[in-house]
Amino acid sequence: MDQLEVKLIYRSDRFLRGGDQTPFAREGFTAIRVCEMNENYYYQHEDVRVEDGIQYGDLPEFVDYAYMQKVTALNVASLAALASAPSAPRQVGIDVRRLSNSTTLQWEAPETGRAVGYYVLMRETDQSMWEKKYFTTETRMELPYSKDNYFFAVQAVGEKGFESLPVFPQPIMR
Repeated sequence: MDQLEVKLIYRSDRFLRGGDQTPFAREGFTAIRVCEMNENYYYQHEDVRVEDGIQYGDLPEFVDYAYMQKVTALNVASLAALASAPSAPRQVGIDVRRLSNSTTLQWEAPETGRAVGYYVLMRETDQSMWEKKYFTTETRMELPYSKDNYFFAVQAVGEKGFESLPVFPQPIMR
């Protein structure tokens, strides 16, 4: 979207406020919060009133409809991409049965949708964004990187290139 910068903030919510995403996240769903970076606190979480000549409360005249249009477009585009992708891979695991400087991941095909392949995502443990992305048509991959120094995830990829949500692997211990 033009003139809409999306910035990932690693905090479940803002201080002294709550959002609709919180109960979904508590139930294990992937949930995000989209909000303005510089909020006007007169209009949020306030009873509608005028005090010392200042209007408080969440009223229609304070809605930024151009911004809401962009947020709606962001949501629709995200939902359309996810709906067009296969579901996420199942039983994603990382083999931790032996010490080594390599990593073996394995997974099962998604329950719904046809995956033409998979992306294995990788990032160093101190990084917030995925740094490497490997494509495979197999449901197993060995990488020459230590599982102790990287985070990994696996995504299913559909016929038109749409990607599922990434799944972090669970340890395979036996």
